[in-house]
Amino acid sequence: MITKVRRSPNTTIKDIARESGVSYSTVSRVINNFEHIKPETRERVMDAMTRLGYVANQHARSLVGGRSQVIGLLIHAFDSSYIGQIIQGIDEAVAEAHYDLMLYTTHRRKIRESSFVVSLARGLADGLLLVLPRDIEAYLDTLGQQGFPFVLIDYAATSSDVPSVNAANQQGAYDATLYLAKIGHRRIGFITGDMVADSAQERLMGYKQALAGSGIAFEAELVFQGDFYQSKGFEGANSLLSLDNPPTAIFASNDMIAFGVYEAVRNRGLRTPEDVSVVGFDDIPQAAQVHPSLTTVRQPLQEMGRIATQMLLRWIEEDLDEPLGYTQLATELIVRDSACSPVDSVFYRSRSAMPSSDERR
Repeated sequence: MITKVRRSPNTTIKDIARESGVSYSTVSRVINNFEHIKPETRERVMDAMTRLGYVANQHARSLVGGRSQVIGLLIHAFDSSYIGQIIQGIDEAVAEAHYDLMLYTTHRRKIRESSFVVSLARGLADGLLLVLPRDIEAYLDTLGQQGFPFVLIDYAATSSDVPSVNAANQQGAYDATLYLAKIGHRRIGFITGDMVADSAQERLMGYKQALAGSGIAFEAELVFQGDFYQSKGFEGANSLLSLDNPPTAIFASNDMIAFGVYEAVRNRGLRTPEDVSVVGFDDIPQAAQVHPSLTTVRQPLQEMGRIATQMLLRWIEEDLDEPLGYTQLATELIVRDSACSPVDSVFYRSRSAMPSSDERR
């Protein structure tokens, strides 16, 4: 007898689960060739896949070999060396394991991110890496229920059940701000990253913590909300330097923002660090190449990518029942030429000699 196949390009794991009378986490385990599944259950699921035409779609490769040997990678865009450094670490680990890499870019759109995650979890890949995820809470349960391996990169997990790798953002920001305070700065401006990101929030906390520890009062006017892009660094620096009592130093939430600060300082006929000290975060390759070379906080971006990939591959290869928890990597302050004591600044001596706005009135 010929089995009638209802072919549909939109067949999902839930459809198969409904057809076979099992949970869709069981279907996922059958698709990924997990052990410890009763033979009769496996056969029932496979029969349902055949009836619904599931073998005929994009999952055929993984069904034939047990795994697709593909790792999915979700990033927001190719717009910085930060992303490039992380991907380099991922690519090295994937190549060593003889897997392929499938890349998706979301351009910071939550809907696209969620859509790509669902597509990859349906069998396009054996596991998923997400860099700076925007709306992970929206589909974390779905990934967990399906038993689909994933690891988050540059994400501060609130639970050890969420597999993730990030750097010590708060400590790094604390170290950078404390350094500026120790060399004599009392008015330290800060340009944040996109505050949707955990890393941006943590760096702001580190900045505030270092001010408090140095006996410097926090002033909201010295904080400009940025977005990790150079243009916001330029805008933010102009805003801070236009204050009646401008900062003598600016701590940028990443190196790209710092480069924008450099540009704004130059446009005002000022100098870095003689007039305005600047400190960044990330230590991307360009940080050592600009003039003056940028003092910055180094986070191990390649290592983050490599460790996250190794965690994911271990989950896949060893068929682990639970994720591998949370890993935080240390940061390091790299002192170069972009920051110095504000004592000898001609610009700030001249500003301090000017009458205040109240006196001018």
